[in-house]
Amino acid sequence: MAFGKNARGDSRKQSSSYCSTLTIVVFVALCLVGVWMMTSTSVVPTQNSDVSTQEENKAEVKHQVAETDSRQFEDNPGDLPEDAMKGDSNTNSNSNASEDEGNSDVQQNQKEPEQTNENKIEENQDEKPEDKKTESDDNSQKEVENDGDGKTDGGETKEGGDSDSEAGEMKKEDADSNAIKQAELEDTTGETKQDNKAEGQIEEKVEENQENKSGSENKTDNQDKNTKEVFPDGAQSEILKETTTQNGQWSTQADESKNEKQAQQSATSQGGYKWKVCNVTAGPDYIPCLDNWQAIRKLHSTKHYEHRERHCPEEGPTCLVPLPEGYRQPIEWPTSREKIWYNNIPHTKLAKVKGHQNWVKVSGEYLTFPGGGTQFKNGALHYIDFIQDSVSDIAWGKRTRVILDVGCGVASFGGFLFDRDVLTMSFAPKDEHEAQVQFALERGIPAISAVMGTKRLPYPGRVFDLVHCGKLLLELNRVLRPGGYFVWSATPVYQKLAEDVEIWTAMSALMKKMCWELVVIKNDTVNQVGAAIFRKPTSNECYEQRAENEPPLCKDSADANAAWNVPLEACMHKIPVDASERGSQWPEQWSARAEKVPYWLKSSQVGVYGKAAPEDFAADYEHWKRVVSKSYLNGMGISWSKVRNVMDMRSVYGGFAAALKDLNVWVMNVVPIDSPDTLPIIYERGMFGMYHDWCESFSTYPRSYDLLHADHIFSKIKKRCNLVSVIAEVDRILRPEGKLIVRDNVETISEVESMAKSMQWEIRLTFSKDKEGLLCVQKSVWRPTEVETVTAAIA
Repeated sequence: MAFGKNARGDSRKQSSSYCSTLTIVVFVALCLVGVWMMTSTSVVPTQNSDVSTQEENKAEVKHQVAETDSRQFEDNPGDLPEDAMKGDSNTNSNSNASEDEGNSDVQQNQKEPEQTNENKIEENQDEKPEDKKTESDDNSQKEVENDGDGKTDGGETKEGGDSDSEAGEMKKEDADSNAIKQAELEDTTGETKQDNKAEGQIEEKVEENQENKSGSENKTDNQDKNTKEVFPDGAQSEILKETTTQNGQWSTQADESKNEKQAQQSATSQGGYKWKVCNVTAGPDYIPCLDNWQAIRKLHSTKHYEHRERHCPEEGPTCLVPLPEGYRQPIEWPTSREKIWYNNIPHTKLAKVKGHQNWVKVSGEYLTFPGGGTQFKNGALHYIDFIQDSVSDIAWGKRTRVILDVGCGVASFGGFLFDRDVLTMSFAPKDEHEAQVQFALERGIPAISAVMGTKRLPYPGRVFDLVHCGKLLLELNRVLRPGGYFVWSATPVYQKLAEDVEIWTAMSALMKKMCWELVVIKNDTVNQVGAAIFRKPTSNECYEQRAENEPPLCKDSADANAAWNVPLEACMHKIPVDASERGSQWPEQWSARAEKVPYWLKSSQVGVYGKAAPEDFAADYEHWKRVVSKSYLNGMGISWSKVRNVMDMRSVYGGFAAALKDLNVWVMNVVPIDSPDTLPIIYERGMFGMYHDWCESFSTYPRSYDLLHADHIFSKIKKRCNLVSVIAEVDRILRPEGKLIVRDNVETISEVESMAKSMQWEIRLTFSKDKEGLLCVQKSVWRPTEVETVTAAIA
């Protein structure tokens, strides 16, 4: 009994010990769980705090990069005042503050290089798909931050003009590919980056739209863009990774409509622009200021060719000119000099009338140009050499660089003078000889539609080195440089018919009164023609010794440079004799004259950008050489082998054209009538151009130019006239797939971009910095379906 009792007691003791042990284990386990939970809750906020700090650091670094590395396209204020990028005014209240901010950021970056590199690595890691939490977060994050993948400065996707473009949908492999390219550039060119930063070479922030395009021509351009980074050297490669939101000039993609792609497919939904096709008598060849039949019908006389002069409508048309049926991309130079597509200019009248003179012939799907003309049936090159042999002092491409060809026909003379390094401004009226100037432009030869009727030509006085042909001698005397030559090759020179003899007698007598010296009359036995070559005097001595003041000398107050809508005047301007006056000396030989400051630019003069004129000129040239070499040639995906006809819509000193002088292009330099009159400087440099009012249409056929350059011109134009009609004129002038480069304030850039989108143009590149922006767009072949009848243009 006692044993049994003790056994029960031991059992109770064991049970109690077991329970105690179990309780302790459970308690310890609960404590451990509690400690683990407390530890977990204390760790998580710390991790979140770290992430937040990292994000702040990244944002700070991105801001620094945006301020220090956004100096693109080499518009260096150290070389030119800020006004060089903003127009003709000389003030900029924000420039000093922006520069100070940028300098402080550079110092901060130099103090913390390790942090910058670390954050760059984190930034690249953030772009990897596995780091994204949800699909919507992925899209939002990619839209706001992924600069290297073709997004724009505001995070806005820049799609092309094609309605089925998929550029807004960034593919995973594209993002990875761009990240790899950036990493490779950083690894191989880090030293260059630092050097370029130190020199302050980078000025503007850029991004490239890397969307795929259809068509063989588009593919070629796209391949150029992919094989050449937007900015191939080290410092520029960093631009591809900058934040898109720091500048605050552009909206982000998150703020844009989710239906952006569908909106771009609709030509009428962008910015409220609704385009229509022009219904006019001239059809695809419409020139608004020359086809204004409403004004032409009201003319009281046409004996002075008033009906061939400019008669612009009160408001520029806002409709788009149709394309010819079967239009194709123009044949590239120099093949285009020999043949063009018939469907692009389907006119045969000139081939029928002048076919025996080898002007133009129809050959299957081509129009061919054997190189002939009225005076050179057997080829222009022989005729050009014949003139050189007649007067060796002409010295094509050296002493004689810029010439005027009057009544040019199809401009074969000017086309073949390129082989002698000579620029020829050719002009002819838009008349019954169909498409003379249009043929020339399609061939890649400079020309405008004009006539010497009742108004002066749109050129300054004393600028052309040589004038070819011509009848209205007093106007040609105005534009011919003192000491320049006049080559008259016409039947009165070499034929003895009664009418020819009468004309020769009258013309030679007039030239003698004008003091033009007859240098030589020579016959070309090959072409069976002849040429009389005269020379304009270099002093006023002959004028003063004339027995009669006929033709009279112009008043001393008369301005020989006044040329916009100025009536012709039957007088001659005196020859400049002061050694410091323009026209008193012959320019430097080509090509030295392109770079040398004209002798008549005085240091006492203030240049367009506020410096002394010679310094202004030199700084402008250096500026555009950097812009062209660092950005335009390599950073925009432009295949320059396809570019031939170029127009600079606001040329100032002609620095942009001079920077392109070694390319196989020619540039029509336009000086707007409300800008400083710098056109004589452009001619002095061995280039050409004309005055123009951009509130009116240009005197050229549709589809004339491959590239238009608009440097701070649209913001000025819209103060005086409707910007929509100006963009419609740009569309008229530009060939399909042609490029438009715009530099202007961000407000204007945004307007132009919106209109370009509404016309289905491809947005190839855009950026902004300090309220300044750059835009590169490519015209498409899209035409609206609705039609607008322009009553003034119905014959």
